[in-house]
Amino acid sequence: MTRHPDTLAAMRARHGENYRWKLLLAVMVGTIASVMSSTIINVAIPDLSHHFQLGQERAQWVSSGFMAAMTVSMLTTPWLLTRYGYRATYTACMLLLMAGGLVGGFANHYPLVLAARVAEGLAAGVVQPIPAIIILRAFDPSEQGRASGVFGMGVVLAPAVGPSVGGLLVDAFGWRSIFFMVVPLCLLSMWLARRLIPASAPGGVEPNPEGARLDWTGLALATAGTLCLLNGLVELHGGTAWGAALLLGAAVALVTTFVVVQRRTLLARRRHPHQGIDPLMNLSLFRDQRFAMGSVVSFIYGVALFGSTYLLPVYMLLGLGLSASYVGTILLPAGLVLAVCIALVGRLADKQPTHRLVSFGLALLAASFALMVTIKVDQPARVIPLLVTWAILGRIGLGFILPSLNIGAMRGLDRTHIPQGASVINFVRMLGGATGVSLCGIALEWRIAAHGTSLIGPNSPARMAAFDETFLMLAAVCALAMLAALRLKPAHHERSTGH
Repeated sequence: MTRHPDTLAAMRARHGENYRWKLLLAVMVGTIASVMSSTIINVAIPDLSHHFQLGQERAQWVSSGFMAAMTVSMLTTPWLLTRYGYRATYTACMLLLMAGGLVGGFANHYPLVLAARVAEGLAAGVVQPIPAIIILRAFDPSEQGRASGVFGMGVVLAPAVGPSVGGLLVDAFGWRSIFFMVVPLCLLSMWLARRLIPASAPGGVEPNPEGARLDWTGLALATAGTLCLLNGLVELHGGTAWGAALLLGAAVALVTTFVVVQRRTLLARRRHPHQGIDPLMNLSLFRDQRFAMGSVVSFIYGVALFGSTYLLPVYMLLGLGLSASYVGTILLPAGLVLAVCIALVGRLADKQPTHRLVSFGLALLAASFALMVTIKVDQPARVIPLLVTWAILGRIGLGFILPSLNIGAMRGLDRTHIPQGASVINFVRMLGGATGVSLCGIALEWRIAAHGTSLIGPNSPARMAAFDETFLMLAAVCALAMLAALRLKPAHHERSTGH
């Protein structure tokens, strides 16, 4: 480590007034690479299962293994940044992501493909909270919403166009091309990191490799609890009731133990501030009402977003009988509208209260789910226009939520707690996402069984009724999140200063 590292202030002096926007571009490229690697693999799963002669469940682990690794590794970001600094942490993640892409692309054995996906997930998880930390530190409060909007637009475009590009690559070059796709993005992000990302740790201080040790106990408990929860939900979805009860019970026990251990670790750290272990999750953050309510909204928002991402294609394929290529085409306009909406709402986020924007976005999202019941297969001329309209309405809702939620939830935190806050918010949202996919699957199966129908064979009014009721459940989930969103309202003295 050099004696005088490239701190945020030093980099700003070197690159001029617009440095903060160049820095945002640098972290955006790496985040896009990690987001692409998480979503684009889905189009390659059929080819992958055929190549390795796998069942659908085993092939699906390339996606769920990535998600589990990404969810847990988010909690290590604050420790890594403090110990090694922004540039070293970010560059190491890009190297790991690129190595995962190369190993997965060249692998001839499925366990190696799976290991590569887990490595990619670990890298993607550490990277995800970094942009929010940088936005809250490098930008003035009056610019944070706009910066979040610009960043969100770039990141959202990746999953919007990713499946279409991925489908073309798989058709032309096979499933291996999906893994290689992240390599050029990783190389570009590492070049940008060397030029633009500060080498210092959060707060402008030098990284401290001899600092507090990683909370390995907390990490082990969080990992085991997350895996038990995710597998318990999968078991509830398609396994036995006993297996699901055992796994979900273990998840509750592990999470309870995690909370107790984190509280003790925090107290020990306060008694001995210059030695010991930093807690993996600083539970004192939840004393801030806006952060606590923001975390609740993030979890429920994750449930609705990821749940609908799973449910909408299934609905169009098995409910409406549309072809797979048609499904991607129908959802593309909604993805593009979301990208534009995020950029526009980002400017509003600097002027309007967070609770107002988030509540309005959740109301639109709830309405888009509730209005899906107006689509009737016996009125074919109206199916596609209504489907596109309601999908766009929902994405406009997301556009109001995304740029303002993270920033609004963390504005009340002390600056030293921003890295912890960003990692916790992202962790909670991803946990909600994993829960949402299983919840939608379970609710759909339950309603299908209740109506005495199935997802196989010709369409029927009973099957459509089951889908409608599942969409109404998602609408109710969004309405529930609105109760927490209203409590994101800033204190009176912050309202008077416009923050």
